[in-house]
Amino acid sequence: MERFGVSVILSLCLLVASAYAQSASNVRATYHFYRPEQNGWDLMAVSAFCSTWDANKPLEWRRKYGWTAFCGPVGPRGQEACGKCLRVTNTGTGTQETVRIVDQCSNGGLDLDEGVFKKLDTNGIGNAQGHLIVNYEFVNCGD
Repeated sequence: MERFGVSVILSLCLLVASAYAQSASNVRATYHFYRPEQNGWDLMAVSAFCSTWDANKPLEWRRKYGWTAFCGPVGPRGQEACGKCLRVTNTGTGTQETVRIVDQCSNGGLDLDEGVFKKLDTNGIGNAQGHLIVNYEFVNCGD
């Protein structure tokens, strides 16, 4: 009986952990011209959805990671997604970047800042196709 109780507790812990670690595979990632460096890392200047909540965050917070719009198949939506971070992996090359969600989109995946897209597209195939196929995982931003 004691083994059953331990098994149930372990199963519940794993369920909670898997719900927290949200991820998706083989997601389409396009690119967007946020150009944060040229726009002073100003979310208002680029009309990002999350500017309503995050525009007054410290400059260090806004420029710590590259930017993305999020409309992936797994994860929070709307305001709840704002400011969260994703580890994005190019499935073709294994190249990874951590990005911060600053906007929402409607393509069913990610709309990465052009600079992040270029860093992930190490073999040029994404540029040739106009999109990358990526995996993403929500990660702690560390701030």
